[in-house]
Amino acid sequence: MTARRLLYLDSQRLSAYAWRQGRLQPEGTFENRADDLARFAEYLRLNAASQYQLLANLAEEGHEIETIPFLQGQDRAALIARKLGQHFLGTPFATAIPLGYEKSQRKNEKLLLTALTNPAAVEPWLEALRDAEVALAGLYTVAQLGGRLLAKLGRPTRRALLLTCQDHSVRESLILDGQTVFSRLVSLADSSIAGIAARYSSEAAKLHQYLVGKRLLSRSDTLPVFAVAHPVATGAVRQACVDTPQLAFDIIDSHFAARQIGLKSFPDDSRCELLFLQLLAAAPPRQQLAPAIYRHGHRIGQIRAGLLALGGIGLFASALFAAQLLYDAHELRDEARTLAASEAEMNWRYREITATFPQLSIDNETLRRVTDRQNRLLAEQRLPDAAFRMLSRALGEAPNVQVDAIEWSAGEKVLPAVGQGGAQLPSPAMPGSESIVLRGSIRLGPASTTRQVLATFEHFVDSLRVDRGNEVTVTKQPFEIESGRPLRGSDVEEEGAGQRNFVIQIQRRSAP
Repeated sequence: MTARRLLYLDSQRLSAYAWRQGRLQPEGTFENRADDLARFAEYLRLNAASQYQLLANLAEEGHEIETIPFLQGQDRAALIARKLGQHFLGTPFATAIPLGYEKSQRKNEKLLLTALTNPAAVEPWLEALRDAEVALAGLYTVAQLGGRLLAKLGRPTRRALLLTCQDHSVRESLILDGQTVFSRLVSLADSSIAGIAARYSSEAAKLHQYLVGKRLLSRSDTLPVFAVAHPVATGAVRQACVDTPQLAFDIIDSHFAARQIGLKSFPDDSRCELLFLQLLAAAPPRQQLAPAIYRHGHRIGQIRAGLLALGGIGLFASALFAAQLLYDAHELRDEARTLAASEAEMNWRYREITATFPQLSIDNETLRRVTDRQNRLLAEQRLPDAAFRMLSRALGEAPNVQVDAIEWSAGEKVLPAVGQGGAQLPSPAMPGSESIVLRGSIRLGPASTTRQVLATFEHFVDSLRVDRGNEVTVTKQPFEIESGRPLRGSDVEEEGAGQRNFVIQIQRRSAP
């Protein structure tokens, strides 16, 4: 974790503190002169990896309240920069604190403009920080932390006056709604308990008159005044600060305040530097006064921290992924061991069962090939069931057709067809089919005519062709009819006494 160091700057010197979990450890005091600036540069070199925050308590401090139109983005930033230049010309140490929006009129934004108006008091120290290339988180003022101190102590911050003692001076801050809208620093010639008590009382009355004249307060309002003092000095401060119709004093024990804000190293006297430094370390304000040129090292540190965070997230994700892979591998190994054990058990049971089988003269491999061959033969076996059902339907529609013989075969066995002049014509064969040769006669009686016989025969053939899987070929017709030869009655009389025989071949696709 990056070490944090706090720098406290007043009009005479800069004090350095190391902050560790609510404890402030002094590490050195440096005057604004050449030899001390050199010592400060050496101090920064020895602690170059630390993060620094600079808290200023200077008399040259300005506060202005401005109202600007509702703007966003670059337009708002440009207008704020122009307002800061108008009020605090000549100093780069300025910032704007939002105070909210006006609701009675159009949505105007109220801003508190604050600045350190004497750059010469701050620049030597900031230049030393920049030359050392250390990380400066920001430049802050004691006035910025007054409202936060009262909020931590449970005191109302709607409108109040806060009096604190620092380095031979008294800070007087007017706080409205948690923000310091006016602050000034007055010197403290007498740092004794009585001197601090008397200064608190007199300055509260003077400041009230000034604020009424500036129309920041009404004469009829009673202003709460909170004065912070060491436990030994609280009695004297109460005696000196007497309530009036305009001022209501509340004396705060500095040790009680330290406990409330989490400071573990209590102040030795009534000075409140440690209280404000603890507030700054615990929760610094969002706005600070240092230009970006002095905060380059801090920006680099933020980028480095972001990259390290991304790297840490990536490493954590990789570790999780690797753990998931290891878990999956462990599960797969367990499953493989379980399957191997199950296979071994099943093999053992198989051997036990096969040991009870009768012994054969052939080995298992030959037996397996024989059974496979039998299964293939059974799969290829065909029966004429479907073919005979088809013939029975056709014969049912032709009662005068008498079948004398049916030759059924599976495969490509066919009979040749007889063409003109007695020539045999080959019939096409279809693979994976069955062949039926049908021999029969037409019996209509002796009085039947040739046309009746042919009509009955053609009707029977058409019945066979109804099934689209059949390919019907007439090998022999009841009458010998050839092209160019007329059919005469004498032909019928010659064959009248005999039967009108025919031969039909049916090639039929069949499923196994």
